Amino acid sequence: MSNIVWHHHKVTRADRASNKNQKPCLLWFTGLSGSGKSTIANALDVALHERGYHTFLLDGDNVRHGLCKDLGFSDDDRVENIRRIGEVSKLFADAGLIVLSAFISPFTSDRRLVRNLFPAGEFIEVFMDTPLDTCEDRDPKGLYQKARAGEIKHFTGITSPYEAPERPEVRLDTSAMTVEQCVESLIEYLRHRELIK
Repeated sequence: MSNIVWHHHKVTRADRASNKNQKPCLLWFTGLSGSGKSTIANALDVALHERGYHTFLLDGDNVRHGLCKDLGFSDDDRVENIRRIGEVSKLFADAGLIVLSAFISPFTSDRRLVRNLFPAGEFIEVFMDTPLDTCEDRDPKGLYQKARAGEIKHFTGITSPYEAPERPEVRLDTSAMTVEQCVESLIEYLRHRELIK
């Protein structure tokens, strides 16, 4: 690493964000499988795009088709998966974008690692606080059924722990809120924080 030197760019992240008339940030959607992470992140992405904001959405399954296709689901691989996503999210934020990342990210330490990559106030932890029973009833990919049958090892919420955020910036429960209500809550939060107008 001694031969690697950081190269400072003349166009700053503030310049890039100013051109887009927004402030960069990362909304980090975390929660159990089936809690609504991807659904709400996608709906918010559409809502922000329709309002003229520049965004990029990173989704757990999609990223595992490319950037993280060499990783499995062991604890070590999950840590590396989140580390990579954090670094990519930071690059997108440096480009002035509002980044939305939807990942189970079960470990507090991993989410803290990503938070620490960002200036204060730019990491917004969105905890999809949907009860396990609801997630399991939905089971959109049939994963809970397989996990209960012992066909999937290291499945979060069943055979692998999920460490719930203690103080997330936003808490949503899709068993009690509609998609529209969740999106409106997030838009209001972003406005209140003056990250969008």
